[in-house]
Amino acid sequence: MLPKSLVLSLVGVFLVTFSVFAGRSVLEGVVKDATGHPIKGANVRIEAKNFSKILKTDASGHYVTDGLAVGTYKVTLVINGQVKASIAKTQVDKPTQLNFDLSGKSVDKVSRPAVYGKDFMDIRVSPGK
Repeated sequence: MLPKSLVLSLVGVFLVTFSVFAGRSVLEGVVKDATGHPIKGANVRIEAKNFSKILKTDASGHYVTDGLAVGTYKVTLVINGQVKASIAKTQVDKPTQLNFDLSGKSVDKVSRPAVYGKDFMDIRVSPGK
């Protein structure tokens, strides 16, 4: 049998580890131009009260951030210093994929059914925005 102090220590480590990761989620997506090609180097700004983070898309147009606190965020797409889209109330309470497609006729948020506990949203933005 394990000593009582060892058992209590292990329980304490488990509780601290769980509390650090509780209430955290992931936001990721892909940014594509009007022809459907990925956009490298676009800025995706994620903002909330007392929080701001800017992500750059990679060569595949992909961005990802993990460890976001569960909450509501404003997500803004900026390309070459110009705001292309801004979603004021993006709820992140589980892994969420937010894609930006610049080939759309108008700004629209299209939600797809969740897959394996992940929310999907596709944002179509008119080229003039």
